[in-house]
Amino acid sequence: MNVQKKPMIIAYYLPQFHPFKENDEWWGKGFTEWTNVGKAKPLFHGHYQPKVPADLGYYDLRLPEVRQQQVELAQEAGVDGFCYWHYWFGNGRQLMNRIIDEVVETGKPDFPFCLAWANESWKAKQWNHDGKGDKLLIEQQYGGEKDYRMHYEYVKHLIVNENYIRIEERPIFMIYKPGLIPDCANFINLWDKWIKEDGIADKFFFIGGYDEEFQYDSFLKFGFDALTPGRGLRNDYVFRHKKRIIRGILRKWREWRNMPVMENYKMVNKYIWISEIDSKETSIPFIIPSWDHTPRSGRKGSVMYNSTPELFKQQVIKVLKGVSAKQQKLVFLKSWNEWAEGNYMEPDLKWGKAYIHALRAAIEESQK
Repeated sequence: MNVQKKPMIIAYYLPQFHPFKENDEWWGKGFTEWTNVGKAKPLFHGHYQPKVPADLGYYDLRLPEVRQQQVELAQEAGVDGFCYWHYWFGNGRQLMNRIIDEVVETGKPDFPFCLAWANESWKAKQWNHDGKGDKLLIEQQYGGEKDYRMHYEYVKHLIVNENYIRIEERPIFMIYKPGLIPDCANFINLWDKWIKEDGIADKFFFIGGYDEEFQYDSFLKFGFDALTPGRGLRNDYVFRHKKRIIRGILRKWREWRNMPVMENYKMVNKYIWISEIDSKETSIPFIIPSWDHTPRSGRKGSVMYNSTPELFKQQVIKVLKGVSAKQQKLVFLKSWNEWAEGNYMEPDLKWGKAYIHALRAAIEESQK
């Protein structure tokens, strides 16, 4: 196994900020993620909403110059590459692949990248008091070997690009929710077989997302090379400090107050590096500047409060020092531009470039 000299920070990247046909049909002409971001409202005292972009404004990712500006900011922050969310719903149906296809076709921006397959159905969240369920917009399907081959053939034209990120000469491919694939081990085996037959690599470097501790070993048995927290937070660890009865009381109180789920960012920092898992070579830790899902889900959402650039810097230093003893020093940054989740590094009117500067400072300090 090759040993990395310094950590590699890869930021998740949402390619949604442009209109496309399906969103027009579901939500109205011209809808993008900015629609939710712009209409968000503060739900409690001190709640920073709406979040307003600064340097890049309410950008349109169809513009190559915007994508170049994003890369310049990422490089300023010390980010080593983008992990583009990839939406393959089965039988050749994709959404939002335009951006990555144009990046590969034009070679611009010239910046390392990889893919993360967001393998789940899309639903219209109906946060109504009458308790109606979610309306299915598009279903995630798994069509077996024929579909897996079609999927592989699409991904192949991306992984042969010179900027595609590899670990030990193997292209990274992240799967968000491995447990949803009915024959996940078969999927991995087939893709490894085909990439070797095509002479591209001996196999993929598969990374799986997980949310609970019990999933860790079972997902590794599917054939994954490493695992990373899929939603960014490991529920069983982050909330371990709260007694069950207290959690129940807090949940009832929140429901009575009609408030989002609240988590203090300082507590998130406490549990961001868990040695018993994150020190393993098969574990890829993450760093997270903030979180606020209320633009999408209102009072049914969740919020990290008390997040600041200084606390983020402390978190990054903690994680980078943790991975320094590992052979593979990969770290995921969640995320570069998830504005509707309050989960972004790009400048806003409140903080400007403070989070970008905090990440760069943390990287430099951790290397001393």
